[in-house]
Amino acid sequence: MLLSLKDLSYVYSKGTPLQTGALKNINLDIEENSFIGLIGHTGSGKSTLIQHMNGLIKATSGDVIFEGRSIYEKGYDLKDLRCNVGLVFQYPEHQLFEETVFKDVSFGPTNQGFSEEEIKARVENALRIVGIGEEYWNMSPFELSGGEKRRVAIAGVMAMQPKVLILDEPTAGLDPKTKNSILSQIKQIHEEVKITVILVSHSMEDVAEYVDRIIVMNDGSVMYDDEPKKVFSHYKELEKIGLAAPAMTYIMNKLKENGFEVSTDIITVEEATKEILNCLNKEKQC
Repeated sequence: MLLSLKDLSYVYSKGTPLQTGALKNINLDIEENSFIGLIGHTGSGKSTLIQHMNGLIKATSGDVIFEGRSIYEKGYDLKDLRCNVGLVFQYPEHQLFEETVFKDVSFGPTNQGFSEEEIKARVENALRIVGIGEEYWNMSPFELSGGEKRRVAIAGVMAMQPKVLILDEPTAGLDPKTKNSILSQIKQIHEEVKITVILVSHSMEDVAEYVDRIIVMNDGSVMYDDEPKKVFSHYKELEKIGLAAPAMTYIMNKLKENGFEVSTDIITVEEATKEILNCLNKEKQC
């Protein structure tokens, strides 16, 4: 198993009047080359959880195991872990600081101690992977659009060639067109690089057509952990914790309630279109 969380719990301000249980006995296995959506409302524990995955926060109890080794064992190299489990924070453009795009993306592999030749190769590859053309490489990152800045920030992590890429709300604050473009790019990265991707969001709609597994967090615990269609079948329960299923889930259930023989485990527009047309054709034949 690539990454495992075993009975993981975390308490903020332990032993004080402000003590708060943020994570409660989390058990998760993250496989190689998987694409996971980590979903939950604000305060559900999802951001705290991902910071445990690369050792930014140490668990109050439990364990984090990466490639068969506990990251809490004596002498474990957390710097190496953070190169292998790359984390892109929400609004990553606020972390851009170098005078050019190329230099900013170079920061990680430079700190890893690679040769100039290796750094150049890694940076060029990472920028191409995220769709940033050469005409941008010598520009200031602050001259770029919001979506381009996000891509550069992702490239900065990809240049370290991690085995796991964690993205915390990568589309926050972006317009719908740019949001879809970023999500499509992340999907392409997953398919081309064969990297494990964990996409953190509070929106089911954002991840419905991209991920192959959804983990739903609620009040510091895992509420659901399954393939998207099975998770969305619990849309009424999800509503109770402030989450909404994709629009297509509601549409197909409404059609079913009104007598149309359609499947209710539809999550994308393409699937819904095909299912509705098939239903209408069957009715015509009758």
